[in-house]
This record gives sequence, C-alpha cells and structure tokens, in this order.
Amino acid sequence: MNLKRCIFFVLLASGFWLLASNSASAELTEAQIQEQEAKWRSELAATEKEIAEWESVLSKTKQGTASLQRDASILQAKISEAKAFIKKRQIQIEQLTRDIGLKTKTINELEAKVNRGKESLAGILRSTNEIDSYSLAEVMLSNKNLSQFFEDIDSYNSIKASLETQFKEIRELQGKTDSERKILDEKRIAEADTKAKIEADKKRVELDEKEKQRLITINKTQEKTYGQVIAEKQKKAAQIRAALFALRDTEGIAFGDALKYATLASGKTGVRPALILAILTQESDLGKNQGSCLINNLETGDGAGKNTGTLFEKVMKSPRDTAPFKEITDRLGKDWKMTPVSCPPGTKWTASRGYGGAMGPSQFIPSTWELFKNKLGSSLGLDGDSVNPWNPEHAILATAVYMADLGASSGGYTAERNAACKYYSGRSCRVGGGPANTFYGNQVLAKAENIQLTMIDPLEGF
Repeated sequence: MNLKRCIFFVLLASGFWLLASNSASAELTEAQIQEQEAKWRSELAATEKEIAEWESVLSKTKQGTASLQRDASILQAKISEAKAFIKKRQIQIEQLTRDIGLKTKTINELEAKVNRGKESLAGILRSTNEIDSYSLAEVMLSNKNLSQFFEDIDSYNSIKASLETQFKEIRELQGKTDSERKILDEKRIAEADTKAKIEADKKRVELDEKEKQRLITINKTQEKTYGQVIAEKQKKAAQIRAALFALRDTEGIAFGDALKYATLASGKTGVRPALILAILTQESDLGKNQGSCLINNLETGDGAGKNTGTLFEKVMKSPRDTAPFKEITDRLGKDWKMTPVSCPPGTKWTASRGYGGAMGPSQFIPSTWELFKNKLGSSLGLDGDSVNPWNPEHAILATAVYMADLGASSGGYTAERNAACKYYSGRSCRVGGGPANTFYGNQVLAKAENIQLTMIDPLEGF
C-alpha cells in the first residue's frame, strides 16, 4: 500500500466513525415523549387528588360513632384509597416500562457506536503501522519529490494526532454506556418493586372487601351486636398473640412477644417487623428439614445428628468457628458438647458442600457472632459478652441488625429479597450460577406477606 492510499484509508475510516457515531434515530419523537409525559402528569395529579379525598373520608369516618355501619364505611374508604394507590402505581409502571425501553435502545446504540469505533481504530492503527514502516529507501526510490513526501507526512501526523481524540471519545462513550446501564438497572428494580406493591395492595383489598361484606351482612340480619363483633376480634387478637412462634434450636415464644421484640428491633434498624419474623420462621422451617447437630471434636469440627446420631464430617470449620464457639458457650454457662448447631447438607465434607455450625434462631456462625456482639450489646444495654444467640430477644435483634447491613432497611421488594438471599448464602438472589439461593429470598418474602396480613394487621387497634 503506498503512502497516499494509507492516508486515504485513515481519512475514510475516521470519516466513517464520525458518520456512524451520529447516525441514531429514536423510535419516539421528542413531541411524542412530551405528550406522554403530559398525559401521565395529568393522570397522576388526578389520582393523587383522589387518594387525598379518600384519606379525608377515612379520617372523618373514624371519628363517627362506633357501629357496624361505621366500620364497614371505614373499610370501604380503605378499599377505595388502596385502589387509587394501585391506579397510581400502574401509571408509574407505564412510565418505567417506557423508560426501560428507551434506556435499552440507548444502550444498544451506544454499544454499537463503541464497537464501530473500535473496528475503525483497529483499521487506522494497522494503516499507521504500515506508514511507520515506510523506509528511507522507499522514499528515495519513489517518483515523488521530497516536498510532496513531507506534505503527506504532515497530513499523516495530523490524522495520527486525531487518534487520541477518537480514543477519548470511545472512552467517554463506554463511560456513558455504563452509566446508562446503571440507570436501566435502577428502573428495572423500581418496576419490580412497584409491581410487588400492587400485588400486596390487591391482596389487602381482597381481605378488606370480604370483611366489609361480612359486617354489612351482620348489620342487616342483626345476628350479632356491635359489641359481640368487637369481642370476637379481641378474642382473635388474643389468640394470635398467644400462638407459639417457633424458634430454631431454642424454646418457642408467644407471637406477641416475638412481635414486640421485632418492633423494637425495627425501630433501631429500619427493617420491618414482618420481614424480621419471616427470616426467623424460614430458619426454623429449615431446621425442621435439616435437623440439628452436636459438635463432638473441636479440633476437627466433626459432629453428629442431635436426634439421629448420624456422623457428620466438619460440621463446623476449625479453628475459625470452633474456637469462638467454645468461648461463647463457656461464657454463657453452656456445655459446647450439648449445644445444638445447624447440620451441613451432607455427611461427608467436600469443598462444595461447605459447613453447618450456625447457632440459635438467627443462625449466626460463631465467628460472625463475635463480630456483632458488641454492636448488639450496645443496642440492648448489655456488655457484648452477655449477648446470647439463643436468647429470643437478642436473636431477633441480631437478625434485624444483619438484615439492615445487607440492605433490607431501604425497603422495597428487590432490596428485601436480595438481603434475604445474602442472609442465606452471602450473595444476592440469582437464578443461574453460584449458590442456589433464590428460593430462600422468595420464601422469606412470601412468609413476610403472610405474617403481615394474617398476624400483624389483625392486631391493629386491639
């Protein structure tokens, strides 16, 4: 390739890059986007006005004389308000879906630009290497005069200088692509969270609708007095509070006490009570399926099934966890040989199997408990060494503190689900690759919803 052709190729490639980098067309025009935004703003304003109106109705209705009709009207106001919230969130989902589509298109276009730029630069670099290897003998033997040659060299140097500019443009495009991808992820999370809220609202509306119809029927038939209905609700609330709340590897406690501890822990961490209790319920259920083990050798961490006597290799990692396990049990006056911990998923140890050895309702491994003990003690007004992983109040707070550290206090379906998966495996929820942990996050959120709707909400006002 002669010098002129090399320079021509450089100019052509550079021109192609500049042309390609500006050839993007949007599916929606700016006018269409603005029209959509105006429509959504109008709908949101109307919906928010409706929500405010129902809030006012609800407030006034609650001030009325206690009666079956009043309680039915309160439920109707709650239902209407919830439906307005659902409408508002559906509009938000429409906005998010549109934004996700636009962001996805932008990312695809940016990635295409980056790829075209890289291909263009690769060609330019190959050509400049050819020019760099142009020898003095080739110059002397060419039919150009020296001044023409140096004119070509000046042009070449100018184009070579522009390479750095193009490199910079590609780096900036890559940065913009990464930024757009982050925004896209945030919008997808917001969409998932909003959809989850809608489903929760729908279930609450369904329950309120059933209760409203029940009260209307009672009021019409006069089969019960208002006092009898209230007495029934009080009795049900008392039964819920007295119900046994199972805890792993320790005695269960009354649900009312568990809720009290979880509410206190929520006030300190921002993690909602239903989610805290759902984690503890999940761990209790896993304990029923996996069973508990007793350590019989601190040097190896080996142990056996508490009820079966089945031998397990390396129940607990030694000395990382066996040493603090002995320290914890000693200072709490417990016999380490008789203190149950979680069993590993198989009897024979392999690197992929991992360990068991987690303690109490919150299922902290001993080394992790030692990292949290002072923080827990400070919240409880105790010395860190006095904090007990088998004490229900301490364990409930430990779950809340750890879940907050994992991101659950920010609230929302995605944050809570990922925090639950991390609680179980140390990683966010994922479908393929890594630990199979998504089932845990899904089950915890399902339990949290059930606890909220069937155990916490019925206690409101009683």
